[in-house]
Amino acid sequence: MNTHVVIMAGGIGSRLWPLSTPEVPKQFIDVLGVGRSLIQLTVDRFAPLCKMENFWVVTGEKYVPLVREQLPGIPPEQILAEPEGRNTAPCIAYASWKIARKDPEANIVVTPADALVLKTAEFADVIAKALAFTAERDAIVTVGIAPTRPETGYGYIHAAEAIRGQLVKVTEFKEKPDLDTAIGYLEDGHYVWNAGIFVWNVRTIMSELRAYAPQIAGVMDQLASAFFTPQETPELRRLFPTCDKISIDYAVMEKSPRIYVIAEDLAWSDLGSWGSVMTHIKADEYGNAVVGSDVRLHGCRNCFVHTADEKTVVVEGLDGYIVSESKDRLLVCRLSQEQHIKEYSA
Repeated sequence: MNTHVVIMAGGIGSRLWPLSTPEVPKQFIDVLGVGRSLIQLTVDRFAPLCKMENFWVVTGEKYVPLVREQLPGIPPEQILAEPEGRNTAPCIAYASWKIARKDPEANIVVTPADALVLKTAEFADVIAKALAFTAERDAIVTVGIAPTRPETGYGYIHAAEAIRGQLVKVTEFKEKPDLDTAIGYLEDGHYVWNAGIFVWNVRTIMSELRAYAPQIAGVMDQLASAFFTPQETPELRRLFPTCDKISIDYAVMEKSPRIYVIAEDLAWSDLGSWGSVMTHIKADEYGNAVVGSDVRLHGCRNCFVHTADEKTVVVEGLDGYIVSESKDRLLVCRLSQEQHIKEYSA
C-alpha cells in the first residue's frame, strides 16, 4: 500500500501579522529564520516516509505559484487549487477523491502546512505506526501531542487509555478550553492536544465522508468525471463553492466510531501566535528573542523582535513587547495583548 501525504496550505495566518499576510501567508515564510519556509519544513519531515511523487498540496488558487516555487519536486497536477476556502472537510474530500483515481489502495497522511515538529525521529515513528495500523483496517488515526502545559489555544482529545506511543480508541474531542478546564485535563492524564494530523486509507475516509458528510461527497462525485482533464478547473470553480463549509473534525471525527489516537511528546507547535514562535527562538540573558540580520536591543527585556528583511532595527527600553517589521508594515504590541493582533490589523 503506497503512502501519500496531503498538505493543507490554504490558511492566511492572520495572527502573525505583519509577517504573514493574505498575499504571502505564514506557511510560505521562513518564520524561524532557519532558511526554510514552514511548508518546506513539512515536506522535509515527511520525506523519509513518502516519495515526492506522492505528495499533494491543497491551497488557494492564488498560492499555486508559491507552492510551485518552493516545492518544485511535487508534480504540478498534484497542487490542488481551491477556488475559495470551504474549511478542511471539502479540502480533504477533494484530495481524497483525486488520490483514489490515481491509487485506489492509497494510505494517506493529512497534515497542516504550518506546524513545527522538533522531534522529527519520534514523529516519523508515530506516523509509521499509524500508517501500519490503517493499512490493515478501516480506521482513522489522529496524532495527539502529549501536553506539557495547560494550553488554552489547542483543542483536546480524550482517550480511554493513557498510553503514550500506542494506538488507543478516542472517546471524545474537546474544543479549546478555559484555563481551569485545561489544568483539569492535564491532571487527568487522559487528554492530549489535537495536532490536526490524520492518517487513514483512502477507502475509509471516502466511506466516512459518504456516511457523515454526504453533501460534500455528492459534490466530489459530480466533480470526479472532470479529474485530470481540461474541464477540471472550470468544474471545480462551479462546484467546489457549493460544498458545505465545515471542518473535518465536525464533519467526521466527532461522529465516526472508527477513531484512534496515538500520542507522544513531539515538541510540536502550531506556531499560531508570536508568543508560540518566540518559544522556539533562543533567548538572550534578558529573555529577548530575535530573528533578523541586524537587530540591536538596548535595555530591553522579554521582547521578541522579528524582521523579515535585511534592515537595521534598534529597540530601546521595552519590556514584554513584540516588534515585527515586514516590507511596509510595522507592529509594536505588548505580548500580553497579542490575541488582539488579528483585529488590530484588520
